[in-house]
Amino acid sequence: MSLAAYCVICCRRVGTSTSPPKSGTRWRDIRNKIKFTGSLILGGSLFLTYEVLALKKAVTLDTQVVEREKMKSYIYVHTVSLDKGENHGIAWQARKELHKAVRKVLATSAKILRNPFADYQYRLIAQACDPKTLIGLARSKESDLRFFLLPPPLPSLKEDSSTEEELRQLLASLPQTELDECIQYFTSLALSESSQSLAAQKGGLWCFGGNGLPYAESFGEVPSATVEMFCLEAIVKHSEISTHCDKIEANGGLQLLQRLYQLHKDCPKVQRNIMRIIGNMALNEHLHSSIVRSGWVSIMAEAMKSDRIMEASHAARILANLDRETVQEKYQDGVYVLHPQYRTSQPIKADVLFIHGLMGAAFKTWRQQDSEQAVIEKPMEEEDRYTTCWPKTWLAKDCPALRIISVEYDTTLSDWRARCPMERKSIAFRSNELLRKLRAAGVGDRPVVWISHSMGDSPALKTLQDDFLEFAKDQNFQVLNFVETLPTYIGSMIKLHVVPVESADLGIGDLIPVDVNHLNICKPKKKDAFLYQRTLQFIRETLAKDLEN
Repeated sequence: MSLAAYCVICCRRVGTSTSPPKSGTRWRDIRNKIKFTGSLILGGSLFLTYEVLALKKAVTLDTQVVEREKMKSYIYVHTVSLDKGENHGIAWQARKELHKAVRKVLATSAKILRNPFADYQYRLIAQACDPKTLIGLARSKESDLRFFLLPPPLPSLKEDSSTEEELRQLLASLPQTELDECIQYFTSLALSESSQSLAAQKGGLWCFGGNGLPYAESFGEVPSATVEMFCLEAIVKHSEISTHCDKIEANGGLQLLQRLYQLHKDCPKVQRNIMRIIGNMALNEHLHSSIVRSGWVSIMAEAMKSDRIMEASHAARILANLDRETVQEKYQDGVYVLHPQYRTSQPIKADVLFIHGLMGAAFKTWRQQDSEQAVIEKPMEEEDRYTTCWPKTWLAKDCPALRIISVEYDTTLSDWRARCPMERKSIAFRSNELLRKLRAAGVGDRPVVWISHSMGDSPALKTLQDDFLEFAKDQNFQVLNFVETLPTYIGSMIKLHVVPVESADLGIGDLIPVDVNHLNICKPKKKDAFLYQRTLQFIRETLAKDLEN
């Protein structure tokens, strides 16, 4: 019986008594009942007040647990000490049981109601989140973006300054030590060109050609975007050095980069370079609190939900590097986890590693083959939609127990080689650099399937291939090799058979000719195409024992 119902019954009994009592007795009875009822109300009010306060505390601090139940994820809220050796006593145990009961009620309501909280409740929860909880929410697939506060206001630009000028100053403040010759060269070049651009904007100089920028003559039209992009590319390389990351943070780089990120929402390339810098800074755990305080977690939580796979994958790398609660690995620049990008209870049994070839990239190499269907705007089933990265869209769904990683690295025909007068690193150096990054990502701790796109013969590659064959035969590796049978058109006049059949024959494993050119040998037309289905079959057969365990 509730307290309110009991009070009503008491009042009804007083007002409907049929035997007329004596006047003194009547008022004495009424007084006694008022005293009893008053004490009950007072005691009940105190009890209800305690329960409401306890419930409010539970709702405010433990709401994330509801999300954890909904998303099958791991989100931690540090409302009390986590020291297992601490003697909490009976009061703590009682409060723990109360909160457990409240969590069950909230979890049940969350399953019944699609959106169990009002906007103000989301804001209260967002304000109560500690950094670890915030990162956990950002890495939870179904988390509502209302759990995240807006980033704090950015500091005003200095008088007579611009984002371009402040970016230049940030680059100039970074040490010029511990850099290879090409990074030093391009840092110097970016500073020089930006100085000329700023002078041109202020009417003091027009620059045509500059010190070698192929697009310097366009400064009169889009100077800021051009120079900002060039400075960002140099800062990306600086951010691979821990001490330089400290300088970036100390000189307000996190806020400046956030300003640029918001200004260039229509320029994915600028945003990707900014995310590369933040991802590199997140490799340094002592900078995590600064990254969280500056509002980058809420920005990346939104980017994770982007339909653009490249943007979501860059955001996933940043958040994984920040998440030291559930992620032991560290993902360095160029190493991108395509699956799983969110926290998951799915055990990971093996890794599949995608390595692009010369002039390739971590995402564009593995897109679906371009076709007219890709540009037709009409409703389609999810599996029939064009994908810009089939390992993430198709393979992750077909093999959820795999960790799928795509790697991006510098090649001799990409990045700065064509413009840098200094000699770039050898294949051996790049291989060791890539090996170091993969080991940091935990590659080698579980079975691995390598999927790569080859550019063809060269003396260095031939030696590498011979070494691989010797090792593969000794270890009894399973090998599947696709080879193109159609020439590849370069421009409108030249056609070239990049990898002929005799070059592709390794002498081990299966060799399968496919009627496509070199560019499309790694781009299936659709999910049920032979290229993808045979690749999927090979992965499942090779990892059969591991996936069963």
